[in-house]
Amino acid sequence: MKHIFVLYFCLSLFFCNIQNALLLEQRIIGGKIARAGQFPFSAAIYKTTPDGNYFCGGALYTTQWIITAGQCVDGATLFTIYLGAINLQTPGSGSVRLATEEYVLHPEYNPLTLENDIGLIKLRMPVERTAYVQPMTLLSLNNVPAGANSLQAMGWGQTTDENSGLSDDLNWVTLTTISNQECKITYGNQITDNMLCVVGNFNEGACTGDTGSPVMRWVRSVWSEHLGIASFVSANGCESTDPSGYTRTYPYVSWITNVTSN
Repeated sequence: MKHIFVLYFCLSLFFCNIQNALLLEQRIIGGKIARAGQFPFSAAIYKTTPDGNYFCGGALYTTQWIITAGQCVDGATLFTIYLGAINLQTPGSGSVRLATEEYVLHPEYNPLTLENDIGLIKLRMPVERTAYVQPMTLLSLNNVPAGANSLQAMGWGQTTDENSGLSDDLNWVTLTTISNQECKITYGNQITDNMLCVVGNFNEGACTGDTGSPVMRWVRSVWSEHLGIASFVSANGCESTDPSGYTRTYPYVSWITNVTSN
């Protein structure tokens, strides 16, 4: 039986009002708490719109741009962003709080199908590199094959379906990719070549609040490679064994490079 996916965009202080969709809060399910400086590219994004306030994750790319989901920037009037934080309540002395209103939404983003679910946020000024704030190193230059393991996803999303709030702590989990054909068994033909599906042990994966956060791969234990952007989860809930859905990075490298170089 095919299941409709739902946006796993964000709950922060207000509930997301997603048309005709089940309200779910997305989090890293079955994850571990990150230590300070473990993911120095991680961004906590509070988005303000005329309709309310929402929360997403993202990844620092260069010292002035953040890569996140299209749904995380669409309609925004202001972003408040924390870099270098591993706890939302007590960000820590190594964290940086920033505000900006400038973003670029992919011109072919479709909020109904989540095709081209990618957006970029521009910081007003470049940030200083520290032990806790560092851009991720690489954009994936190839499609990630099925069966790629030891990928790491992180975020502040829900940690159980019963608890709809964000996690105070940044959590991470290890995931493995599956083929898009296998992913279509769950979601049907709404899965496109530009989407990436991942699974964990039992029910590990992303949840509401994790939208926009990256899935990464470490290269030679030193370089971080950005493989995808958290985009959707199953309507069966985050704790189901259904795959989590990401936007692949590879098809958008030229677009990202062109936008961020201007």
